[in-house]
Amino acid sequence: MQQFSLCFGKVKKDCLKFIKSQETKADKFKNKEKMIKSFLIPLCFWISKKTDKKRPYFVGLAGGQGTGKTTISSLIRIILTKYFKLNVFRISIDDFYKTRKERISLSKRVHPMLMTRGVPGTHDINMMLNFFKKTKSRKFKRLKLPTFNKAIDDRFTKKRWYDLKKRPDVIIFEGWCVGARSEKNATLRKTINSMEKTKDQKQIWRKFVNQQLKSNYKNLFSQLNCLIYLKAKNFSLLQKWRLKQERKLWVNSKVKSKIMSRGDVLNFMQTYQRITQNMFRFTPKYASVILNLNSNHQIKSAVYKRI
Repeated sequence: MQQFSLCFGKVKKDCLKFIKSQETKADKFKNKEKMIKSFLIPLCFWISKKTDKKRPYFVGLAGGQGTGKTTISSLIRIILTKYFKLNVFRISIDDFYKTRKERISLSKRVHPMLMTRGVPGTHDINMMLNFFKKTKSRKFKRLKLPTFNKAIDDRFTKKRWYDLKKRPDVIIFEGWCVGARSEKNATLRKTINSMEKTKDQKQIWRKFVNQQLKSNYKNLFSQLNCLIYLKAKNFSLLQKWRLKQERKLWVNSKVKSKIMSRGDVLNFMQTYQRITQNMFRFTPKYASVILNLNSNHQIKSAVYKRI
């Protein structure tokens, strides 16, 4: 379409500049122009048609670890800002993790596995609900929102927090479990990996996380206007991509001691496995847009649902 080509001409430079900033010598993006032109620009046209200047349009963006959520959501923001002149704010559910101190307390009170950030229950749900509520308010006032430093497994100091001065037209809320739904007790009882088998024999951790999805997170995710899902082929592919992500973090980090080893990453991902695999099965049934990824980490197709 001519519109898409015109848009590509306007955003190409900024998009490619951003992609370059995400590359390392060993890890280069392939077919980047095709990804922007064939998939992300049509997606931005779809989003722009749904926006309403009276209140923000909430875009949920979900996908397993290492699927490229940060890269794709950042490119969507560039296109919507540059071509459509929309005020776009992008934030990750990861930024709302409870502090290290709070997770230590939670792990003592409920289950030791809740010390590991990631699963529902390890985020500050009230802070997220407050963020949604305040950005929807007609009397929007300046808002400070947290940023999380994965290299030290804790929040950045308040000096480094997001400073939202103006109400956005579009809010991209991304995260691996965004839009996830609870599962039935019958399937919850069955262990799916060695971590659940050895550390959660009484199912306390599993039941707590599932209850969070059934209540607080269901309320939160119900406020999203649409859900975009980055679908990978399988869990082992996500493990490979997540290891690559950690290597990139190691290259860019000044605090090398806090970066996870291969074994740490694979153990860490076991806490994500149950919800991730459930999302593989069920999210395509209710997501608004599914971006199917091939084994080379590229978008191979897009499916738009009538929701």
